[in-house]
Amino acid sequence: MKRVFVTGIGAVTPIGIGIDNFAEGIRQGKNGINTISCFDASQHTAQIAGEVKDFDPEQFMQKKESRRHDRYSQFAMAAASMAVEMAGLKEKNYDPFRVGVTVSTGIGGIHTFEEEYETCRASGPHRVSPFLVPMMICNISAGCIAMEYGFNGPNFCIVSACASGLHGIGEAFLKIIHDECDIMVCGGAESAITPLTVAGFAKMKALSTRNSEPERASRPFERDRDGFVMGEGAGVLVIESEESARRRGARVLAEIKGYGATADAHHLTAPHPEGEGGYRAMMKAINFMNFPIDRVNYVNAHGTSTPIGDLAEMKAVRRVFGDKIGNVSINSTKSMIGHLLGAAGAVGSVATILQMQGGFIHPTANLENIDPELADLDLVPLKAKEKQIDGGIVNSFGFGGQNASVLFSRPE
Repeated sequence: MKRVFVTGIGAVTPIGIGIDNFAEGIRQGKNGINTISCFDASQHTAQIAGEVKDFDPEQFMQKKESRRHDRYSQFAMAAASMAVEMAGLKEKNYDPFRVGVTVSTGIGGIHTFEEEYETCRASGPHRVSPFLVPMMICNISAGCIAMEYGFNGPNFCIVSACASGLHGIGEAFLKIIHDECDIMVCGGAESAITPLTVAGFAKMKALSTRNSEPERASRPFERDRDGFVMGEGAGVLVIESEESARRRGARVLAEIKGYGATADAHHLTAPHPEGEGGYRAMMKAINFMNFPIDRVNYVNAHGTSTPIGDLAEMKAVRRVFGDKIGNVSINSTKSMIGHLLGAAGAVGSVATILQMQGGFIHPTANLENIDPELADLDLVPLKAKEKQIDGGIVNSFGFGGQNASVLFSRPE
């Protein structure tokens, strides 16, 4: 079976734009959650989010072009630019018909949708932007990345709620395994901190309402967690076959060893109470290339900070590792940046690779009092620790019961 390597990564997050800033942020356990500033949230029950600050799209594209992208797509283009540059693809040392893109999103251009709806309602249909549809649709960032760099291979977007970005990476991995592509640009982007979206998640009672302490609101695995905090950003990977990486002389950051995708077939929004789908997704990822389970010593958890979601996922993790669970460190990047929805698994993958490269496990922030039902687990509370990750699983689970797990390892 082909070997697939990661040769480039890019990230736009609430705790740092760019790989160096993001790496330092996760190591320090930096907080990216604050009171919402992009609209007046004073009438909302949830008034906090992980916003990306000081983002200038013109650092990554021309001013005219930036105006034709929704914010989520600007994030995708920025993260892709970082990953493509790191991987050396700007050298054009590849067959463009063997390079594909699967950059996904859960919600897409909701900023544009809400703004243009208000324009139509207030000023009439003749005032609606001719760019409404291309700015709004979920696949446009993947298409625009291909246009920017001339990638003529398979190009699509997977929409599977909060599993979208990780499904994008997993399906890109399969494209290379099946010899349809040499190189894939993959990941996810999201920017859904809008009045309507925040109201919708809050109405479901999914969001934390710890408005007076925003920096302490995202608290996965914590005894007093009360829901997730919305975030925004993007994570993009360049992955390629061993043959391609060798031919191009690319620097290898990590290897992908497996991918699993399952469905709970249980409930619209709640996970299976025993984490059945998550368990099977993780097992599929581990068994994909028969990676030794003794070498899997890290899990980047979905870990959203919801009361039932965290428990269900940890039941699945315990079942996967059995009596080897003591060797496994588990954390949640969402404790610092919030839940990036369709970008969550992609940014979690970038975080996993950075920890693998740096020989550390980032802290689960705000984990002051571990849920008694999770007290036996190594959840890395509050402080980073030094540890070499041999194999790391990234989990993403979405509404609709859609699950994804990807297994990364240190390159050998």
